[in-house]
Amino acid sequence: MLSRIWMLLAAVLIAAPAAAADQTAGCGGEIPCAVAGGEYRIALPAGWQGGPAVMFLHGYGSSGAKVIANTGLVKAFTARGYAVIAPSGLPWRQGKPADWSVRDGWNTYPRNDLAFLRAVLADAAANAGVDPDRLLLSGFSRGGSMVWEVACLAPGFAAAYAAVSGGFWLPMTQECKGPVQLLHIHGFADTVVPLEGRAIPGSEAGIVQGDIWQGLQLWRRQNTCPSNAAGHEAADGVWRKRWECQAGGLELIVHQGGHGLPKGWSAMALDWFEGLER
Repeated sequence: MLSRIWMLLAAVLIAAPAAAADQTAGCGGEIPCAVAGGEYRIALPAGWQGGPAVMFLHGYGSSGAKVIANTGLVKAFTARGYAVIAPSGLPWRQGKPADWSVRDGWNTYPRNDLAFLRAVLADAAANAGVDPDRLLLSGFSRGGSMVWEVACLAPGFAAAYAAVSGGFWLPMTQECKGPVQLLHIHGFADTVVPLEGRAIPGSEAGIVQGDIWQGLQLWRRQNTCPSNAAGHEAADGVWRKRWECQAGGLELIVHQGGHGLPKGWSAMALDWFEGLER
């Protein structure tokens, strides 16, 4: 664990000038923590002595502050002993909504979000006792797309990845840098990010959401999974498929709702994550 923390801190120091030193002391909850390139919020369980964390990436136009203000979401994780880390995206252009640097053929984003998230994790590890080896990276919608991006570009960033309602955009990558443990949750009736993908109406550069099914096929190849799932479950409007892979792992949960976080999704994600540790 200590070697991982030092590696993360070294990455931050290389990427950032000394004037942008971390300011985590005294932050938390409604008080933002500042790191090179931006800020994040953090919520800790009662009696926290250090341990695992969920880093949750907000959707388009939202913020880390709004994530932490969602007490239902936060308590679902802190009640099970997890810190909740909520970084904030930046406006993709001046005067525009906050976003993440997802590869979508529209290269106007002002920050390297992978470097930023590494700085956030290093700061939370050094100053709040977060164990970087027990991190679940999760996110919703555009944040879910960023989860896929990080998993693809830096598979070792987190122990596992849990994306909700977001995947690759076009042009879709054809290869990632290594296998990962990935859980994907999606609404069958989602019309904002349909499972089959869609072009964004009126977008300036013809931005297109990728087909989630094609993205999952890429992850099966990347993780060396067989075509057929090893497990199937269907109950109470939730359908699950699980692949037993030679490297990494893959599970899909489809619910009958639309574009949103389904009821009980956090318990599903943590049960899956803790199952990996066992």
